[in-house]
Amino acid sequence: MCVLKPALSCGEITVTTPVLSTIPPYATMLGFTRYVARTGPAKATFVGGLRRQRERRSGFNPHGQLVKALKADIAFRTGGSYLNGVPDLVKPRWKPLYEAVSSGATTYLHSLGDPEGISLAQTRDALASVGPLAVKINPHFGLRYEDGRREAVRLHFDELPPTPEAITATLHLMARHMDQILPGAEPVLVDLRRGTSHLMDRGAKAGDVERWLAGEAAAFTAMWTATAA
Repeated sequence: MCVLKPALSCGEITVTTPVLSTIPPYATMLGFTRYVARTGPAKATFVGGLRRQRERRSGFNPHGQLVKALKADIAFRTGGSYLNGVPDLVKPRWKPLYEAVSSGATTYLHSLGDPEGISLAQTRDALASVGPLAVKINPHFGLRYEDGRREAVRLHFDELPPTPEAITATLHLMARHMDQILPGAEPVLVDLRRGTSHLMDRGAKAGDVERWLAGEAAAFTAMWTATAA
């Protein structure tokens, strides 16, 4: 027996349509340089983690107060007083991290020379196309020296020193977009825990680095897409 039910009005109809979110491949410079420093299956695992973070729009930067303290010591020529005090200003869970990094940051600060001859310079972020991948290039700050030199500085906070691959990728990407970031500046990667600075290898061939980065970006994009499948 067939039972006829009354027709539903528009207000009673609920249509559930699956929403397929297509998130294009994207990485910050930090994410991409951490990726190129990995090998084997660790690359795919890392890319999958980045994609999930992107989907959830999650992420937290625990180093923000330290960057502010370092910039304050440069701007106000206070010789490290802000860096010395900042571990006591953060939440207890972050205090060991700040204590581990602030000492090297002070070493880096003193390596810059006479505080009177240095000032902060405004930098801008850039969006790079590396092969098929969009990468956000975001230095932490710029420096202007009394003799006219400029530097665009990116800080490395990790416990382990930056790998040669991470150093090459970071400096090349910043140099590639320096007209947008800070015209006329030299890119510098500072290993903050050890207080050491890394500059571009003048013997490296830009074309070779470009091809290497394009290949890494293509693999990154393929892994990103595979994670979504």
